[in-house]
Amino acid sequence: MTKDYYDLLGLKKDASKEDIKKAYKKLAKKYHPDLNPNNKEAEHKFKEINEAVSVLADDQKRQQYDQFGTADGQSFEGFDFSDFMRGRGAEDFFGGFEGIFESFFGGRGRAQRSRGADIAQEVEITLEEAAHDTTKTINVNKLDRCAACDGKGGDRETCQNCKGSGMFMRTQRTPFGIFQTSSACRECGGSGSTLKKVCAKCHAEGRVRVRKDIDVTIPAGVEEGMQLRVRGEGIAGENGAASGDLYIVVKIKEHEIFTRKGNSIMLEVPISFTQAVLGDEIDVPTLNGKAELKIPPHTQNDTVFRMRGKGLNSRYGVGDQYVKVHIKVPEKLTKEQHELVKKLAQLEKEKPTSFLNKFFG
Repeated sequence: MTKDYYDLLGLKKDASKEDIKKAYKKLAKKYHPDLNPNNKEAEHKFKEINEAVSVLADDQKRQQYDQFGTADGQSFEGFDFSDFMRGRGAEDFFGGFEGIFESFFGGRGRAQRSRGADIAQEVEITLEEAAHDTTKTINVNKLDRCAACDGKGGDRETCQNCKGSGMFMRTQRTPFGIFQTSSACRECGGSGSTLKKVCAKCHAEGRVRVRKDIDVTIPAGVEEGMQLRVRGEGIAGENGAASGDLYIVVKIKEHEIFTRKGNSIMLEVPISFTQAVLGDEIDVPTLNGKAELKIPPHTQNDTVFRMRGKGLNSRYGVGDQYVKVHIKVPEKLTKEQHELVKKLAQLEKEKPTSFLNKFFG
């Protein structure tokens, strides 16, 4: 009768490998023969859970088991468990638990070449530059791939120890059979090749230190602290591995007159009393030069005018410019000006503070 491996481990059919690992560790401790001396039932149960996990932890075997109810006819019934346990107590077994369980999932394959590290560098731009796409040249000091040997460290030949596979195979006896695990070849470090002739430029390092100018396009509308990634311009990887990335951290200079909010900008402009009363047309600065702003008659202090499309460009659209006007009162008046203002005061029918009279009884 076909065994229900999921039921043996107390799992559902959609269990993850981590679920299988946790269940195995829990049950293996519970039914280990050293913890259950002279208990044939526990020993049999221990064999069953090892059989179950050896199938469910292997993707190919698990797929076949789920589809056909068998893992290619493999069974561990009759396996001489005493061979594996001879001279090994429960402490030894659980001390090496991670290594044993790793064999269920397969050992490590050919050593992977390490990708190079990422690097970061700041670039400062003006608000005017942030309003449009702009290109900046960044100078970086980094380890780059050696051009003379293409990062290989020199002329290489196939490793004789691993025959180019980069792996060392090891056979291990387990409670459920003989398993082979692999690790990186010690002779070539898993690369599959050894140096025949050392590169005269990098001296087998595969990398050389360089100062390099990199042109970076900074998009319109970029904001303070935004990071831009330039792929492959970080530190070169070892043994010809891929380079890391360069991250550009954008800093925007504080502007002398503009303040920014998103893609819009604001500035404050002084106007005279007569301009506020009679109206006027004035020139105001923008990020693209100057533009004309119409001040209507009877403009009040702190009025904010909107100039459409005079803000920053970005992929989300174009922002606006907001202009707040302040009515500037002259600090000194000529005698003629004083007489005119005095005459204006006499013509005023109502003072702005007249509404306070009702509070004085």
